[in-house]
Amino acid sequence: MPLPVPAASLEAALVVHAYMTVAFLLAVPLRRNDVADVAWGLGFALVAWWGVWMQAPLSSGVRMWLLAVLTSVWGMRLAVHIARRNFRRGSTEDPRYAAWRLEWGRNWVIRTYLQVFLLQGVLLWVVALPLQVVASAPGTPLGWLDLLGSAMVLGGLALEWTGDAHLARWLAEPAHRGLPLTTGLWAWTRHPNYFGDALVWWGIAVIALSAPLGPLGLAGALTITVLLRFVSGVPLLEARHADDPAWQEYRTRTSVFLPLPPRG
Repeated sequence: MPLPVPAASLEAALVVHAYMTVAFLLAVPLRRNDVADVAWGLGFALVAWWGVWMQAPLSSGVRMWLLAVLTSVWGMRLAVHIARRNFRRGSTEDPRYAAWRLEWGRNWVIRTYLQVFLLQGVLLWVVALPLQVVASAPGTPLGWLDLLGSAMVLGGLALEWTGDAHLARWLAEPAHRGLPLTTGLWAWTRHPNYFGDALVWWGIAVIALSAPLGPLGLAGALTITVLLRFVSGVPLLEARHADDPAWQEYRTRTSVFLPLPPRG
């Protein structure tokens, strides 16, 4: 019998804590705190498959299996994307983490654990609330909410893959160096990948609505949307282009997050 939501969420918290601690222990000797970014996406897959294990066999938890597959596709795509980006840097750590390491001085180890790995673990646990809600619910047949949510997840993944492909082709041309991509999806939103991430998690939350406490899962989708739009996603990336005239012109006619027709 599935655990009630509080107990299931406590178990999920313990799983996430152990996972992020292992990631931290790998990052310290490497002096690469950007390991946390790779661990982020894979952590959601871990929580999802933990939910499958709780609801075994397949016949009693088909919705959890659906979420596990969808979450794993999203999480693995994100982890591979970030790992490739880190690999291109060679032995150079992400500049954000390198700056924090210098700022924290002798306390960098404990502050790395608390402010990078455990903080990301807490956020991961909150965003993964839809998975916890479904893991704690009795298995029921799939319905129209599962179909709608799956379509949203696949739509979000399509936006991410398409946005990545457009950007990769653009950056491969030396003549485009230093210029913003302003065509395709990037003509409708300055951050198609971030919007795709948010859409994926709203789709997962919609699937979770079939569980008795499904509305609780909406908090996870709202959390990742706020993080991407107002905290760690859009603001950090756009700050890099604050003094770029071409980017400033691009932003006057292109929606920041939601895909909308170009202005002007």
